[in-house]
Amino acid sequence: MVFDILFYTSLAIFILGLIYKISTWFTRKIGIMAHQVTTADRVSAATRGILTTFFSRKILILIKVFILDVLLQLRILRENYLRWLMHMLIFWGFMLLVLMHALEGSISEPLFSDYYSTVNPYMFLRDLFGFMVIVGIGIAIYRRFILKVPRLSSTIMDRYAIIIVAMVMLSGIFLEGLKITSHSEFMRMVEDYAGLEDQEEIQPLESFWVQHYGLVSPNLEAPFDEEVLAQGEELHEGYCMDCHSKPQSAFSGYAASKIIRPIASALDQAGGVTLLWYFHILSCFIGLAYLPFSKMFHVFATPVSLMVGAVMDKAKSAPANIATRQAIELDACMHCNTCSLRCSVAVAYDNVGNRNIRPSEKIQFLRAYAANKDLDSQALRAIQEGIYLCTNCDRCTVFCPAGITLKDMWLNVREELIQKGHPVPLVLSQYSWYRGLNRESLEAADYSNPLDAARKAIADNFELINQPEKIIPLTPINKGFKEKADRSGQAHTYSYCFSCENCSTVCPVVENYENPQEVVGMLPHQIMRALGLGLKDLAMGSRMLWDCLTCYQCQEHCPQGVKVTDVLYELKNQALKETFATDKKETITK
Repeated sequence: MVFDILFYTSLAIFILGLIYKISTWFTRKIGIMAHQVTTADRVSAATRGILTTFFSRKILILIKVFILDVLLQLRILRENYLRWLMHMLIFWGFMLLVLMHALEGSISEPLFSDYYSTVNPYMFLRDLFGFMVIVGIGIAIYRRFILKVPRLSSTIMDRYAIIIVAMVMLSGIFLEGLKITSHSEFMRMVEDYAGLEDQEEIQPLESFWVQHYGLVSPNLEAPFDEEVLAQGEELHEGYCMDCHSKPQSAFSGYAASKIIRPIASALDQAGGVTLLWYFHILSCFIGLAYLPFSKMFHVFATPVSLMVGAVMDKAKSAPANIATRQAIELDACMHCNTCSLRCSVAVAYDNVGNRNIRPSEKIQFLRAYAANKDLDSQALRAIQEGIYLCTNCDRCTVFCPAGITLKDMWLNVREELIQKGHPVPLVLSQYSWYRGLNRESLEAADYSNPLDAARKAIADNFELINQPEKIIPLTPINKGFKEKADRSGQAHTYSYCFSCENCSTVCPVVENYENPQEVVGMLPHQIMRALGLGLKDLAMGSRMLWDCLTCYQCQEHCPQGVKVTDVLYELKNQALKETFATDKKETITK
């Protein structure tokens, strides 16, 4: 009764969790685009897309992807053989164990008329499948904690997944081993199937099982008389052989029986078989109930992501289906770290220390973000920086074994994040080049607001540029500022400037305005002089730094060989660095 209640409770939780997770694919909004379509639109578009796919030639693509990428997992094989072996062992071992053993009443018994869990080949296969999972878990532990694959980080979800699967498998193996040695299980079998009541009849059979079947008897010890063993073998052939193969075939369970043999009698007397059976069953039920809410849900989501991605075209697919696909992709991520290993800017993590720079960690945040979990200002700033530090090289998408379109996800969600109101200085850097190419897809205000906020944040960090009427003291100069500039061979050329204004004259930005100083602040030649005078606030607070087109006209026309554009680059980098430092300090203080 208790078993039935636990089973149906865990099954209900699993089904409800599965329904909830699938429903989130149509409700979660990731990025600006997702807010433009309703849940009803997404369900309707998905239904039309599924029907259209199934009744077209695209069904052949789905079958191909299912076989090659889901069943054989060739995407992982192309990336790393050891990881592929780990996945195949765990996936196939666990799936075959579930189908043959856990669902034996529904699958194995109807399919095989001679099926019985304690006879071969079924007993051997059950142990083989379990052993495959154990080896796979061992490889996972080896990769994460011993081999320490570069940029591979472990979260609590990763550990939970390994622990739960290990609990299920190890408890099952030791339960089998304890049953092999258990005298009480032997006596129950004799009572139920042999019908032997006289101890003198039972003793030869018991002796035979102690000798050949690993039984640990509190009454008998080897060596046994050959005549007794022959009599026991005859009884075994008459009552037991049809439903019991030799336990050596169950190699993992038999190995476990050898390990526990010294304490087998004590465990049997304490009801060890019953206790371990309940522990094994509870582990299975916990794993079943927890599956939809854990990392292991990618077992369902990843195949869906791979097949959906194979038949969708970004240029032709409905926006509602793209929004749904990105919600699916959040659950499809298995935190394997392939994207971070291939990422062009992941090395910046070593310098900046923000783990959200790595794609695999960004996905973990986006799950919480899409679920509308509250995020403090520090977490929001960290992910803004992590999302924006992307060169749009698309390597993460190309190598993702789950088929997640990571580049599209970053572009989509980062536009929403930078509109949150908190300044993101990186929008002024070269990392905005791709955003500039796509500015026509945004409203004018949506494009310019983050830029204006970032410029103001940097200008506010340097006082004099916001106080044009203030008398600027010529001394003391900022020696530290000049020393930093002098350390760069490019920036040091500012000292050659004699303010001929040639750079400002040929600058297309300056030429664009009737009164350029009102708009951009310091002109190029003025920035060179401010740098020469050590006036840090003026040199680094000018909007000209961020409006520069990097056309190199100023640098090419300088008669003194001043590397004007390169100097501006140096100043921009230093301004960003100092603004970031101030930003992080304020975040920590708050």
